Amino acid sequence: MMRFVQRRWKMLGAIFALILVCGLIASWAMGASLCAPCNHAVGTPWDLAVEPVAFPSKSGAIIHGWLLESKTNHAVVVLQHGIHGSRKELVERARFLSEAGYAVLMFDFQAHGESIGSHITFGYLESRDSQAAVAFAKARFPGKPLAVIGLSLGAASAALAEPPLDVQALVLEMMYPTVVEAAKDRIAMRLGPPGRLLSPLLTAQLKWRVGCTTDDLRPIVSVGKITVPKLFIAGTEDRDTTLAESKEIFARAAEPKNFVTFEGARHEDLLAFAPDRYKKTILEFLETHLK
Repeated sequence: MMRFVQRRWKMLGAIFALILVCGLIASWAMGASLCAPCNHAVGTPWDLAVEPVAFPSKSGAIIHGWLLESKTNHAVVVLQHGIHGSRKELVERARFLSEAGYAVLMFDFQAHGESIGSHITFGYLESRDSQAAVAFAKARFPGKPLAVIGLSLGAASAALAEPPLDVQALVLEMMYPTVVEAAKDRIAMRLGPPGRLLSPLLTAQLKWRVGCTTDDLRPIVSVGKITVPKLFIAGTEDRDTTLAESKEIFARAAEPKNFVTFEGARHEDLLAFAPDRYKKTILEFLETHLK
């Protein structure tokens, strides 16, 4: 009987060790995939008169972007893309904003598109790119009111900027609360809810891969220090950043602030999901705060 029990415990121990090893391998591979640079040629929109621009960032990268002027340029909007994206995904936003009289700057974060970098850093270095973009826009359009619209990674980068961005308004779409919660959500999407237990294996790689810690990637804390008007936008069916997480971010944010949900939307392009409502929401917010 004793031998049977011992064999059983050995078998359970071997199974546990195998699960742990598989978890380590899976988390390491996932970490490598999430951090890997996403550089590629972006091209130029054939039907939009964009001006290619480039400017240095304290992230260490030369940031490449496009500037789109309007007939009036009565204010400026900086557009910031999501993870593994580029400025190309922002063209339709730039189009309707330009038609509304705004000058628009869209750019590639470091390690994205045509801006070279060694690793994607989930907002750590990208926040410095955000600072650089705002500085470039202010130098190009001195005295003009300015807003930033950030999508996912772009939103986190805007929120994490230190000191806070020198702008008159912020639009933060589908922003993660902390990198710890972001890791849990993304592992759960791939491995089911029990996979959330493996998140420490993912976040423990940050210091080695990215050069920061989980304490450096907490937009939910940063928004409590940002006192300019903020518009938070979330999809009700988003699994990358759940609706509950978005509501908690909003609750922790400093005033003035507003919160808008898109019913049925996942972690996706909200302009493509509901074009008319998205345009109306953004333009009303900008018209109110960029006078």
